[in-house]
Amino acid sequence: MTPLIDRARRSAPVASRIVAALFGGYALAALGSVAALALPMSKPQAVLTGMLASFAIYAGAVVWVFAARNALRAWAGLLAAAVPLAAAAWSVW
Repeated sequence: MTPLIDRARRSAPVASRIVAALFGGYALAALGSVAALALPMSKPQAVLTGMLASFAIYAGAVVWVFAARNALRAWAGLLAAAVPLAAAAWSVW
């Protein structure tokens, strides 16, 4: 095996976690922000709540991705969290 392939094989899980943290965390935060519009409160208050919650959701997603046992569990955890948020966001759209 060449050193380049060996290095790529060792760094692939870390690269996958970085992609999951950046893009998966962003998607989760965006879904949480939109899902907050389904809360029973005035629209401006729901927007502010969603914006503030998105920062905590993004930070939590990044922590989860790097705390998970492997990259597959990191992606699965993001997907499991995204499904109910997507359902709530779909009800708003």
